[in-house]
Amino acid sequence: MSRRDAEREDTAVDRDDTGREGTGREGTGREGTGRDDTGRDDTGRGGTVTTARAGETASPGDIVTARADGGTTVRAKAPVRPGRRLALAATAGAAAELAGLGLIGSAAWLITRAAEQPPLAALSVAIVGVRAFATTRGVLRYGERLAGHDVALRAQATTRERLYEALIPAGLPGRRGADLLSRMVDDTDAAQDLLVRVLLPAVAALVTALAAVVLAAFLLPAAALALLAGLAVAGVLIPAGTAAAARRWAARIAPARADLAARVADLVHGSADLAAYGAGDRALSACAEADARLARLERRQALGNALATGAGVLTQGLTVLAVVLVARGAGTGPVATAVLALTALVAFEPVLPMAAAGERLTGVLAALRRLREIRATPPAVAEPARPRPVPAGPPVVEVSGLVVRHGDGRAPALDGVSLTLTPGRRVALVGPSGAGKSTLLSALMRLVEPESGVVRLNGTDIRELASDDVRALMTGLTQDPYVFRASLRDNLLLAGPEAGPDELAEAVRRARLDRWVERTGWDTVLGEDARTVSGGQLQRLALARALLHDPPVLLLDEPAEALDTETAEALMADLLDATRGRTTLLVTHRLHGLEQVDEIVVLENGRVTQRGTHDELVGVPGYYGDLWRSEEMVSRR
Repeated sequence: MSRRDAEREDTAVDRDDTGREGTGREGTGREGTGRDDTGRDDTGRGGTVTTARAGETASPGDIVTARADGGTTVRAKAPVRPGRRLALAATAGAAAELAGLGLIGSAAWLITRAAEQPPLAALSVAIVGVRAFATTRGVLRYGERLAGHDVALRAQATTRERLYEALIPAGLPGRRGADLLSRMVDDTDAAQDLLVRVLLPAVAALVTALAAVVLAAFLLPAAALALLAGLAVAGVLIPAGTAAAARRWAARIAPARADLAARVADLVHGSADLAAYGAGDRALSACAEADARLARLERRQALGNALATGAGVLTQGLTVLAVVLVARGAGTGPVATAVLALTALVAFEPVLPMAAAGERLTGVLAALRRLREIRATPPAVAEPARPRPVPAGPPVVEVSGLVVRHGDGRAPALDGVSLTLTPGRRVALVGPSGAGKSTLLSALMRLVEPESGVVRLNGTDIRELASDDVRALMTGLTQDPYVFRASLRDNLLLAGPEAGPDELAEAVRRARLDRWVERTGWDTVLGEDARTVSGGQLQRLALARALLHDPPVLLLDEPAEALDTETAEALMADLLDATRGRTTLLVTHRLHGLEQVDEIVVLENGRVTQRGTHDELVGVPGYYGDLWRSEEMVSRR
């Protein structure tokens, strides 16, 4: 049993009927909350269910259910309905534009009518209307911005969450990091732009245009026709033209932008190698050329957009002039003419941005297609439709006839591998590079899908378990550990968020990283992708993470890699001592100290070629004996 398992058992407490733990902290259990296994509350609506202590009051919108014993209260907050908020934002936006239209119309009537010096009572309704429209417009605009951005930001967060799910755990091999970063940042902004810059403005423009045409038709039908024609040009033809132009430009700009992003990423991450081989100037020149090429394309696109905006303003002016001329020709009075002119002028206010919306819509649709590409990529492993619960008891891992192939038509990385890990048993995997050792660890952690064979955990095929549950039981030091741009402490806490100072110090001590920590400090910010640490420091940092996480089955992939011989041997000795009595699968090229493990399995070309203890293998011909004699010869020098 691992230390963390023991801690779980020691800290396990029974929950009372309020859903709180016996320690007095607020619990998360379902008992007393009315939730079923799907996480839904007893009101039939999905939502977050929490248990309140006595004396607390419910928040607005909470569903309050009194307990039978009159004690604590269960609150079930209703879920956010994005459709309702979106409809609210669209309604508020359209109403704000209508209020603006009413404000200008009533103000125009008030000013022109006041010039005729009528009795003040004749102007009172218009005065009240101007004030009401002005106040209402501000309130509605605030509500539209609040509701619209709330929906847009939630949609953006949901889009990014789904993209994360497509990338985790195995990522997308074959795609460059710069391309994925662009999709994560720029393309997910499209979800926000689709609502804020396209959909909501289009609804407001349509409603305002219809209201303006109806008002014009009520005052002078002929003027309404002229206004309708102008609005159709500015709100339909020009946006359609900008959308078509944007599609053509996108076909040229998108590859140029991706090329620049890739070159910049290579320049940043490969700066040391470029400087070492004198290739920095060439790389900078290529990056500058890519930047200039993209800038030329974007300037040409901006010129087209400016012309489209100018065409919209010109259409607005010509339409207002046509409305005035029609009104004058029909003998309409000055009050009605002023109302018609200003109504036509204001009706274009929400319509003119449709040119930019048409261009943005093309980019949004392209971005959403790229995001769908990522989400449509088959996952590295198939999740079961109904995951089985994790089998109880100390973990027993059985690998039987496992075959893993990295791509169709390629030789298998693992070809019929079998081994057994019983509780407390330590097994070492030895073999040349490319023998399949790391692939076996990936298969155990459900990062790759086997072609055939099976891995069982306490008799249950791990393909029937949720991948996260499998990795919670079997994980450790991976082949390519990653360091985040965060403090040393935060990089370690990634593996054990609940760890205290003593646990952190013990983990770095076991990984022989304590002297470095004393020099640099716990709060030293580590560079992204381990650029500020050496290979040996990176390896020991990853090992400290694995020891801090303390899974029931510890998997270690080359823990002494990139270390000098003396440090590597001392680290292996500490590691073998620390793993005594716990289930461990160790991948290593160093044979020193392996006489302490229970079994050694030799892999060559994906197959098990030797199996036994250290004493058994050194005395028989084969890879292990040859490697042992080579190490002995090197150590004597």
